[in-house]
Amino acid sequence: MRLKIMIVDDHEVVRVGLKTLLARHADFEIVGEAGNAKQAIEQAAQLKPAVVVMDIRLPDRSGIEACREIIAQSPETKVIMLTSYAEDEMLFDAIAAGASGYVLKQIGSGDLVNALERVARGESLVDPSLMQKVFTQVREASRRAEDASFSKLSEQEFKILALITEGKTNREIAERIFLSEKTIRNYVSAILSKLNLSSRAQAAAYATQHRIQDYVSRE
Repeated sequence: MRLKIMIVDDHEVVRVGLKTLLARHADFEIVGEAGNAKQAIEQAAQLKPAVVVMDIRLPDRSGIEACREIIAQSPETKVIMLTSYAEDEMLFDAIAAGASGYVLKQIGSGDLVNALERVARGESLVDPSLMQKVFTQVREASRRAEDASFSKLSEQEFKILALITEGKTNREIAERIFLSEKTIRNYVSAILSKLNLSSRAQAAAYATQHRIQDYVSRE
């Protein structure tokens, strides 16, 4: 069975070039083309292509929005995003929107054919020149998520939570930071309330899961 492909790009020259290139492949069938996001969404719903080759920057809406809607209406359709820029800031958004591939427009013909075949098989791929940006953004997103994990706590509450994680009792914590045991109990209650937890054990597990030790080691 031939692989049904739809091409989306606002530049006719690019669409013609891609059609000419892909039409040479006996196993590919170009079933449609579109010049903007609205056309892409409508035609994808009608034509049910296996793979959509989508320019990330379109005149009416972004290719990312179109990608998200196409996948929502036809989950079996795969989308490969095309970009002209190796440092495209929309990369991570495209992956989050469900794109199966993300490649540069400068990709070689053989590599593009390979990308289409791989995506059609259910694989995911990102152009090697863009991979470092993926890793950087994933790490940054992870760091922001971890920062948010403790954002509700005051500096003192954070210190007490770190000591709870070390297995310290209220008395030991009180001695360590020169407060009364009653005050520590009040702090512990506040910590549990802010983190929506019900016990010290849960608090310790939460702090460990969210890598509190990384934050303690920075200080």
